[in-house]
Amino acid sequence: MVHLARGVSLMDREATAAWFLWLILVFHPLARVLANTEGDALHNLRTSLTDPNDVLQSWDPTLVNPCTWFHVTCNNDNSVIRVDLGNAQLSGTLVPQLGLLKNLQYLELYSNNISGIIPSDLGNLTNLVSLDLYLNNFTGQIPDTLGRLTNLRFLRLNNNSLSGQIPVSLTNISALQVLDLSNNNLSGGVPSNGSFSLFTPISFANNPLLCGPGTTTPCPGAPPFSPPPPFVPPSPPSSQGSSTSSTGAIAGGLLLELPYCAAPAIGFAWWRRRKPQEYFFCPC
Repeated sequence: MVHLARGVSLMDREATAAWFLWLILVFHPLARVLANTEGDALHNLRTSLTDPNDVLQSWDPTLVNPCTWFHVTCNNDNSVIRVDLGNAQLSGTLVPQLGLLKNLQYLELYSNNISGIIPSDLGNLTNLVSLDLYLNNFTGQIPDTLGRLTNLRFLRLNNNSLSGQIPVSLTNISALQVLDLSNNNLSGGVPSNGSFSLFTPISFANNPLLCGPGTTTPCPGAPPFSPPPPFVPPSPPSSQGSSTSSTGAIAGGLLLELPYCAAPAIGFAWWRRRKPQEYFFCPC
């Protein structure tokens, strides 16, 4: 009986060890596949860009994951959450494979010379918080798919050569706090509903073909903008008020000094009352 119990215990341990080995064999390759997929996506970006300053020199595709690359930040699961390549003098184009970075939160590619279109695949980056592509040479339209980025708080596409209309889908991004589409070639009406109701004309400035709310030009067929109310300068302080104030101040000062002035007179009257009267007789 003892030998049987030992045999059952040994079998249980072997079964448990086999189970853990199976888990390792299944999930470890999945983690490597995820990391390799993101590494491949970023390497595709590298090959499509011209890098005169070797900013991307550390982007080695033979490594297990891209988390050791410069300008790349990963979370605890070795998944890419940031790409910071602003002001790196890069040129070239973006690649659709960037849409595979499912956990990406910050894509910072501002102040470069990147051209071409903005890939519609960026609409797959549903964890994105900040998309900064300003001060580049992007052309084409703003992808309608960016309206899927419900966690987006910062969208800055200013100072490019983007054209076409502003996608209405962007108004569905309720988390959007900062929007800058200025200095492009956008046209058509500016949406005014949803999150766009919060933004001022600065967000759309220097797009001569834009019209409607947020611009200085009403759209064709729309009623003209109401003129601003006339400017009414503030009235100067009233001189009567000043005179009244001065009079009040003088009266108050007299009231304060009255006890000091009346005290000697009251004292003298009291002394005269207490002093015995002197009688004078005239000898006749």
